Amino acid sequence: MSALSIRKDDIVIVKQGKDKGKTGKVLAVFPDKRRAIVERINFVKQFIRPDRSKNVQGGIMEREARLPLSRLMLYCEECGRGVRVRTKCLEDGTKMRMCPKCETSLEKQK
Repeated sequence: MSALSIRKDDIVIVKQGKDKGKTGKVLAVFPDKRRAIVERINFVKQFIRPDRSKNVQGGIMEREARLPLSRLMLYCEECGRGVRVRTKCLEDGTKMRMCPKCETSLEKQK
């Protein structure tokens, strides 16, 4: 399998599906299943049964569901759109993800 270009805390845009065109922050990535959870994207309703022993009231709860990585693209703030990622090797041997159009780095500053 190829390496994943999407990591936790990246800003991504949805390419297809009911949330097409929306952007959000990646909360979790599951590389073995090739899926990710994105903040405020792909909400599903979960029905909770009441349980008196655990003091749970029950009802309907909304939460984010997993999305396939093939439906997501990394979002470039400079270009204002989703881009395919290019990697560039630096002099010290580290790899950096960058936008192919505007040549800006897509790495988060820590």
